[in-house]
Amino acid sequence: MVFRGLGLQIVLPSSSKTFQQSWIASGRILFLIAVSGLGAIGLVVLSALWAGTESDAAALDRQRQLVNARLREQVDQVAHVIGQFGNGYLTRVYPAARSSGGSSSLDAVLTAAAGSAISQTAMSAFGYDQAFVVDEKAQLLMLADAQTEKRYRWMKPLFLPLLQDARLGVRPGAVSNERTPSSMESRLASPGRSNTALANLMRLEGRPTIVGVVAINDPEEGQRQTMRQFLIVVRFIDGAALDELSRQQGLNGARFARTADADENEVAFQIDATANGEPIGFIVWRPDLPGSRVIGRLMPALSIAALVIAILFSVLLVRLRSSLGELRKSELHARQLALHDVLTSLPNRALFAMRFDECLAETKNSAERSAVALLDLDRFKAVNDTFGHAAGDELIRMAAERIHSLLRPGDTLARLGGDEFALLLRDIKDHDQVLPAICDAIVAELGKPFPLLRGEAVARVGGSIGVTVVPDAGRNADDIMRYADVALYEAKMGGRGQWRVYSPSMDGGRNARDILKNELREVLAKGTASSADGPQSDPIANKPDFGSLEVYYQTVHRAEGGGYSASGAEALVRWRHSQRGLLTPASFIPVAEEGGLIDALGFWVLREACRAACKWPENTFVAVNVSPAQLRRPNFAEEVFAVLQESGLPPSRLELELTESSLIEDNSDVYTVLKSLRSQGVQISLDDFGTGFSCLSHLLRFDIDRIKIDRSFVSQLGTKANGAAIIGAIVALSRNLGISTTAEGVETEYQRDFLAALGCTDLQGYFFSKPVPLCDLDSFRTAESAVAWEAFDLPPGTFAARGG
Repeated sequence: MVFRGLGLQIVLPSSSKTFQQSWIASGRILFLIAVSGLGAIGLVVLSALWAGTESDAAALDRQRQLVNARLREQVDQVAHVIGQFGNGYLTRVYPAARSSGGSSSLDAVLTAAAGSAISQTAMSAFGYDQAFVVDEKAQLLMLADAQTEKRYRWMKPLFLPLLQDARLGVRPGAVSNERTPSSMESRLASPGRSNTALANLMRLEGRPTIVGVVAINDPEEGQRQTMRQFLIVVRFIDGAALDELSRQQGLNGARFARTADADENEVAFQIDATANGEPIGFIVWRPDLPGSRVIGRLMPALSIAALVIAILFSVLLVRLRSSLGELRKSELHARQLALHDVLTSLPNRALFAMRFDECLAETKNSAERSAVALLDLDRFKAVNDTFGHAAGDELIRMAAERIHSLLRPGDTLARLGGDEFALLLRDIKDHDQVLPAICDAIVAELGKPFPLLRGEAVARVGGSIGVTVVPDAGRNADDIMRYADVALYEAKMGGRGQWRVYSPSMDGGRNARDILKNELREVLAKGTASSADGPQSDPIANKPDFGSLEVYYQTVHRAEGGGYSASGAEALVRWRHSQRGLLTPASFIPVAEEGGLIDALGFWVLREACRAACKWPENTFVAVNVSPAQLRRPNFAEEVFAVLQESGLPPSRLELELTESSLIEDNSDVYTVLKSLRSQGVQISLDDFGTGFSCLSHLLRFDIDRIKIDRSFVSQLGTKANGAAIIGAIVALSRNLGISTTAEGVETEYQRDFLAALGCTDLQGYFFSKPVPLCDLDSFRTAESAVAWEAFDLPPGTFAARGG
């Protein structure tokens, strides 16, 4: 069976029932084999991964337990050692000093010299990093240099809670006497008396530290004790102690960190303070994970198994190749029968063509008038790029619903693809009233906000419509669709958010633009290939030549100092057409934007300008214009950095010029791109400031480096007072914000002197130089030549005089 209609031919194959049954049986076998093989491999892989993960987790937990136990052991060891030291002093030295001296002052307070001796003994004999003898108020009772005293003042607030701990009191021994002995006798006769030693883990000077405290004197029984004395010892565990711990516990690359900054192959163990449980820091090391090693050894075997199953699967596919071929044909024909769009459920292109053919056939010999309209959503790509394709699909569905609600029951709305829709309006007797009513309603409805992503985003897009009336424009379907496309183009060129009815006068301009667009595409492709790889021979013989692109440069001159030396140059693209002559950007930039060529054109200009600027003096820059479409590309910054690296030009010598229309949408992607560029030193300038959507917040939000004063203000100098006032205000604003200013369009000496007096930092215009090719750019060539004349002791101009 064959269906025909406007280029649509659908053929239904006569598949037999036997073939279908054979394919079903073969398909089931293939499916079972594939599922079994993949399931087996999947089970093995999951089992290996689970076992390896469990093994790694157990090993890691074991290492953490060992580290924790070792830290507790070191704390207990410090407490035990200083406890023995303090009790030894209490039972030996202290009573001896009291019995030999008999002085009340010796009984009450140790001398500073004795405190120093105790401190030195603790550090030298037991290897502590620091030791202090203090009273119960944490005052030093030892001789110490200025650095030690300063260091102790920082530690003192952390020692006070330890000195006030109730566990530091004296534990009396069980001594029973019938009479009450004297104080000295009680001390000598009571070997069971001992002082409690405390040791805590804390952060000291930003380092994990074990701090031990023990009392080194004992109050005399029955007498008032004026002051108790304590020994405080300090041992840091992030240096040699941590290295020893690493060797004992097998911790690879152990280090101490204040934050959990472990790398991908490291783990971090948190150290908590003994007293309050607050985190002190982290011990970071590379763990030994046996499970990962086992998984690594199993992967080659699993890969081989997967390869074997893939080969078997391929063999089965080859055997069923003939059946699959027939199935593909049936599937392709079935898809051709699907006449509705999946996303919107609207008629698709094929169904619209069929209905349009039917309309033309039914109205061929009648006076009925119909209309075909092509509709395109404005700024749809920006919505896709900003919010994602899910939001774009939602926008398409909502737009289709809004348009469909405005149509009559007999009208056809179809989605041709992307954001393109087609309308077939039949039987419009009074088209002068029906068409404006429907088109105005659609444009107004599409201009309303679209809430997307469950209200998380709002898009404002609008729509443009191109209409052609049948039979006024003819009765050929292809021509009518082309006329509607021409009218749609005119609506977009007129500012978008409009609708236009086709008239023959539109056709000539569109054809000329299409020709120019195709020629530009050929020239740009040739220029890009030549710039990247050098001249190449064209494999296509007799290919037409449409000329080449060139970069002209207009110098920018410093206004400060009165010398007006060249500080840089602005790169301006020209098209030297083989038939039309030299074309300015105004004649082909809109065509490049329409044809999607603006990104490639801007990239080519940027690369050529950076290569040229590398040969200029080091204190000069090159300015390159950037289109809004380029800024909206997420990878634009990476492309700029690649060009700079390729050409060798420092980023600080590149200045990107953008218009405020690029920033008016306040796109977060644009902000991210500009921030990335400025972080590497690329300069950003704002072109034509004051003529468009000027917003002072842009100067701060986007961190602009330079403002370019438009030539329309400069031209008013000497003729209108408003021009000087506006320029003065812009210069004053820029000076206060620390932003450079460049005045464009300087054509007279009076304008030059006036702008320099106002405070402009740079000047640009025909008074200094017109845009010229690189070979005619004398300002920088003269500067380069002067260096050469000094090197060879030759007078400037010698090389130029000889024709170089």
